[in-house]
Amino acid sequence: MRILLATTLLAAVASPQQPTGSPAAAEVPTFTEHIAPIVFSSCTRCHRPGEAGPFSLQNYRDVKKRARNLLSVIEDRIMPPWHPAKDYGHFRNEMRLSDVEIARFRAWLEAGCPEGPQDKLPKLPEFPPGWQLGEPDLIVKTSAAYPLPAAGRDVYRSFSLPVDLPEDKWLTAIEVRPGDREVLHHVLIFVDAKKQGRVLEGKDGKPGFRHRRASRSPMIAGWAVGGQPEHLPEGLAIKVPKGCDLILQSHLHPSGRNTEEQTTIGLYFSDEPPKRSLVSIQLPPFFGFFAGLNIPAGEPDFVLKDSFELPCDVDAMTIGGHAHMLCRSMKMHAVLPDGKHVPLLHIPEWDFDWQSRYTFAQPVRLPKGAVVHAELHYDNSSNNPVNPNAPPKRVRWGRETKDEMGSVTLLVVPRHAADLRKLRRSIREQARPRRRGRPR
Repeated sequence: MRILLATTLLAAVASPQQPTGSPAAAEVPTFTEHIAPIVFSSCTRCHRPGEAGPFSLQNYRDVKKRARNLLSVIEDRIMPPWHPAKDYGHFRNEMRLSDVEIARFRAWLEAGCPEGPQDKLPKLPEFPPGWQLGEPDLIVKTSAAYPLPAAGRDVYRSFSLPVDLPEDKWLTAIEVRPGDREVLHHVLIFVDAKKQGRVLEGKDGKPGFRHRRASRSPMIAGWAVGGQPEHLPEGLAIKVPKGCDLILQSHLHPSGRNTEEQTTIGLYFSDEPPKRSLVSIQLPPFFGFFAGLNIPAGEPDFVLKDSFELPCDVDAMTIGGHAHMLCRSMKMHAVLPDGKHVPLLHIPEWDFDWQSRYTFAQPVRLPKGAVVHAELHYDNSSNNPVNPNAPPKRVRWGRETKDEMGSVTLLVVPRHAADLRKLRRSIREQARPRRRGRPR
């Protein structure tokens, strides 16, 4: 399966709509004046040497050579890769191109791709070499490259990463840099305070150890294909204890060729501990493990739903979803005590190859008594062009790419610090009945 990687971090610079019939509306777009600003702000960060894009988009020749293909993917809104629906939640660093920008690119292509005056060409953005967030405070990597065959089952492998911090640190961001971008699908990162992973590392003669979570190890971060490194908002940070190790749980997917994967992690720390604590509300919990995810062959619209009533006021900070290939759409919204609906996230066309977290442009205040709803739709019919089974077969919850799972995760902070324990207790109670196999 072809795996795509994240491209850009910067939002497109939209130009104002010109009235029909005005001189500006009839103006023939040129690269230097009209197209370069769009490309440089929306494409070049990834489409440059050493980054995820398969080709460079840094100058007129680069863009002209691929202009027709570029128009096709931006008109289909495949690129830039921004999947949240318009006006359903507002996020930082939105990469959605405006209708005006797309029309301008089309007009430029139809005019023969004129270059324009050189003195109008904007300066190429300066990107930090290598690390997208700049040089990390600490860089760690897996002990050695893990060999992955060209074909076969997906591999779930854990790796112990010694950190040995001399003091507690407060983590604001993690940047994951795969050794082979085509095979690393996602990673989960856990604190290993007891250094259990060191004992298991390499015991079977290969780097890492069989997929296993160390006992009571808290997860501090995750990354999936399409993930974009970003600092936590509003001065938030996650504690990384003195002397701990990290455990990296990796999902590796064969790419059709023999290869190796050695993952490198960049850690970014804050100088001060945060004043507020992040809490994860995942609906349904455990990526749907206890939610009855059992999709009959041929079922065109299997629906997974869950909800959670907030026991206190919170500020919603970030949101994101996870599912596999049968998922077609996902949505999360909140209903306030007065009945008002607050849109949080809607991905109308889920794409397994692009999975991101989205930070709200401003924290979304949700009061006590608000009910958060999540809904995911799955298509297990032959009409689903990305159905991994032909003919379709029954699909249940599982870790493999051809299995399914699904949830939407909202990260919030209690408005009042005294409510932190209450919120965490309510979240545990939300999941407990399903863990025991009883309906709520």
